[in-house]
Amino acid sequence: MPRFFVEVPHESTRGGCDIAIRSFLETGSHFMTNADWGCEDGEHKAWFTLDIEDKESVMQMIPPLFRRNAKIVEVKKFKVQDIPEIMKRHGG
Repeated sequence: MPRFFVEVPHESTRGGCDIAIRSFLETGSHFMTNADWGCEDGEHKAWFTLDIEDKESVMQMIPPLFRRNAKIVEVKKFKVQDIPEIMKRHGG
């Protein structure tokens, strides 16, 4: 199953943080309620990873107010034995 890394920015104000955090927690979703937040270090974003079918399924999990600016990236772990295939696909 694909794995996705999700970054969801929000306004860098106290109100922006309050709305974002409350919106995530109120979803009740395990992924949303366990998101990591960078607000206290000046990065007004939430991050989480999840294994799910596709990007559209990820988008539907994000609170509607934050979907437009969400960044969803499919990620994969590689092993040493994957190097020849990776190099072949990237022209190396």
